[in-house]
Amino acid sequence: MNRGRSGRWWWAVVGLCSWLASGPLHAAEELNLYSARKEDLIKPLLDRFTADTGIKVNLVTGKEDALLERLKSEGRNSPADLLLTSDAGRLYRAQQAGVLAAVDSPTLRKRVPPGYRDPEGYWFGLSVRARPMAYVRQRVHANELSTYEALADAKWKGRICIRSSDNIYNQSLVAAMIAHRGVAATEAWAKAFVANFARPPVGGDRDQVLAAAAGQCDVIVINTYYLGMMLTDADRAQREAAEKVAIHWPNQQDRGVHVNVSGIGVTAAARHRANAIKLIEYLAGDAAQAWYAEANHEYPIRPGIAISPTLKSFGSFKADRLELHKLGQYNADAVRLMDRVGWK
Repeated sequence: MNRGRSGRWWWAVVGLCSWLASGPLHAAEELNLYSARKEDLIKPLLDRFTADTGIKVNLVTGKEDALLERLKSEGRNSPADLLLTSDAGRLYRAQQAGVLAAVDSPTLRKRVPPGYRDPEGYWFGLSVRARPMAYVRQRVHANELSTYEALADAKWKGRICIRSSDNIYNQSLVAAMIAHRGVAATEAWAKAFVANFARPPVGGDRDQVLAAAAGQCDVIVINTYYLGMMLTDADRAQREAAEKVAIHWPNQQDRGVHVNVSGIGVTAAARHRANAIKLIEYLAGDAAQAWYAEANHEYPIRPGIAISPTLKSFGSFKADRLELHKLGQYNADAVRLMDRVGWK
């Protein structure tokens, strides 16, 4: 009888030890993602990743700059394994702040073209954003438009709407021009460009479309996915405004239209690094890339992936092949330049 009790006790201890040992292993099958993308624009992909891999993704969403400040303040104690944000300029800032860690993944080297990732592996682009012009169909002919530089011509005085200079998309556009043309030439262009504004910059890209549709300006500069979302919006007013404008692809005879990325990087504090890398590889895969293009109206990071009918309606274009990490390198120069020319 005593031996029986002792045997049962021994097996209970073994079972308890096995359960305790399995706890950390099970808990490790997760990761924590700080995302500047709205939940509805990323969670469907994260749910698919969890279903396919068994790895749970704990999602924290917030504004881009706020998430970076949070990572900096948390330091090595940050629970975040990944930072997902928009624009190569912000990704560069995160790298320079020391909150990202380099990744060497053969899969990512294969799936993400060199121009759309950091050369040292600190971040990887997941979707491409083009920032062309859009014009009001009834007031502008397509053949009147050519390049970003031509928007400084006097004929556009009082006819241009664009976001403010504190917007990272515009900062990166100017940074790209500095990389191509230098500070002096870019500043001369920006001064004349600002003089052509129809109103002081206000609102986001959707607001520029609404302003153009309402007759406040004739030409805007916009990320195409905003127009794509407006054209497919349930709100009739959004759709009708978007239908009044058409896309023009600038600089097709030289460097190509300015492009940028939404991208992701593993944090320096990552406790689930292997799982974090798996998620990046998943998001750079064919299925996730097709979802980005269909649901979010963003361009895939490489050719051969199907895009939405809305994106197809915008036509094909030549993209600027500037290495995107340079947008971060020239960001401070761009901000100072925009201040000097009075771009509010």
